[in-house]
Amino acid sequence: MTPTDRLAAGPAGQRGVRPPLPVKLVIAGGFGVGKTTTVGAISEIEPLTTEAAITEVAAGVDDLSHTPRKTTTTVAMDFGCITIDPTLKLYLFGTPGQERFGFMWDDIVEGAVGALVIVDTRRLDDCYAAVDYFEHRRIPFAVAVNAFDGRIEHALDEVRWALDVAERVPVVRFDARERGSVRDALLVVLELALERAEG
Repeated sequence: MTPTDRLAAGPAGQRGVRPPLPVKLVIAGGFGVGKTTTVGAISEIEPLTTEAAITEVAAGVDDLSHTPRKTTTTVAMDFGCITIDPTLKLYLFGTPGQERFGFMWDDIVEGAVGALVIVDTRRLDDCYAAVDYFEHRRIPFAVAVNAFDGRIEHALDEVRWALDVAERVPVVRFDARERGSVRDALLVVLELALERAEG
C-alpha cells in the first residue's frame, strides 16, 4: 500500500470513496447562439445565470434579427455542473457573448481545460472572436454548430472553411436544447483535453 493509498484508506484499512475529479470547461460564442440554453440543458443543478433584460439601448447595439424572441442576455456568466461518472464532474462556465463584456473572459477561462465554442451558421461573424481567443491562448476547443429549429444553414465542412480552423479542431453539429446532444459535444472537448494532457 502506497502512502497515498494509506491516506485514502479508512480507519479499518478500507479504502475511502474519493470525490469526483473537478474539471472546468467553458461554453463560449457570440450573442444569442445558445450558451445559456446549453448549460441549462445539461446541468444537474439549477444553473446560475446572470441574465438581464435587453433594453432599447442594448437592442440598438446587439443584433436581434435572428433571435427576435430573446428578451434577456448574459451580462457576467452562466454556471452549471454535471457528474459524468463517479470519477469526473464537469463545471461549466458560460461566457457573455457581447464584445463589450469581453474583458471578463480571462477570469472566466482561468483554469479551464477546454472550451466548446457555439456557432450559429446564420451569423458566423459573431463567433470569430471566440475562435481567435482560444486559438491564441492554445486552449483546446471544439466548434459546436447549433441546430436552430432542427437545422443548420451550412455543411460542417463549409463552417470549418469559413472559420479557418485547423483540422485538429473538431467541428460538430448539436442541439443546445437536448441533454444528450450537449453531453456528446462536451465529451468531444474532454477527449481533446485528455489528448493534450497525454501529449
